[in-house]
Amino acid sequence: MLLRSAVFRSSVLARAARCCVSAIVPLGLVALLLVPRVGEAQIRPARWQRSSEATAIPITVFHSPQSANLPTAETLQRGELQFEISHRFVPTFSDGVDALWGLDGPVFNRLGLAFAFHDRGMVTLQRSNLEDNLDLSVKLRLFEMGRESVPFMVAIVGGLAGNDAPVLPDGSTRPGQYYGQLIINAFLGDNVALGVVPSVLRNPRLDAPDVENAFSVGLTGQVYVSQHVSVLAEWNLSEERVGLEHDAGSFGIELETGGHFFKLLVTNTVRMNPAQFLGGTPFSFDPDEWRFGFNVTRLLHF
Repeated sequence: MLLRSAVFRSSVLARAARCCVSAIVPLGLVALLLVPRVGEAQIRPARWQRSSEATAIPITVFHSPQSANLPTAETLQRGELQFEISHRFVPTFSDGVDALWGLDGPVFNRLGLAFAFHDRGMVTLQRSNLEDNLDLSVKLRLFEMGRESVPFMVAIVGGLAGNDAPVLPDGSTRPGQYYGQLIINAFLGDNVALGVVPSVLRNPRLDAPDVENAFSVGLTGQVYVSQHVSVLAEWNLSEERVGLEHDAGSFGIELETGGHFFKLLVTNTVRMNPAQFLGGTPFSFDPDEWRFGFNVTRLLHF
């Protein structure tokens, strides 16, 4: 009886030991698997931590690559296209109701297409029906500085133009024109953009007997009233010459929306392409000589 009881107890203890082993071994394996993961969690960086520096917002002074006529230092982004159509009405506001205050009459028209071959470079082809002027230019944005103080940008433009030139007294024609421009733009305060554009133009008067060089200094400013509305003005200080006695000036408003720029202008010049505009205008900046004009540009993505 005692032997049978001892055997029974030994059997119960053996089963209990096997149960303990069967429970301890899985728990031990789970613990071994969990310990490395806990260690890894202690040294692994948190998911919310930034892995690289944030991209800095590019410096911008003027929103558009062009004011009324003068260029700005702004360029398109690489691969972008910009289409332009601009008008300058020949009648003046002072012509009154007979010419619908300048809107009922002939216009000078310009069509343009710009392409950005680089974030800092763009090429522009423009045609004006005034003297059939065909203009090709390249703009390069050189540098920008002053992110924390006074942001400013510097660019250069070089271009050439061909025209339906008049016949000179000796029977020859001189249709070619060449120009270069330095552009300096600065942003003051929270909403004021200013620009200075010294320029040199070769052969400003197609009907002059001798080739001339024209030097001018363009001044442009823009006040951004809101995100989509701004007021702009520009003035090009030029030398007085026969047929181009006066400086060209313009003022108006710019509406910016969805890749479009609408510029509604009052101006004393109908000469739009750079090789025409830089030489001056035959009209004085007198209210009797003010005309209506507009520029419309559209940004294209492909």
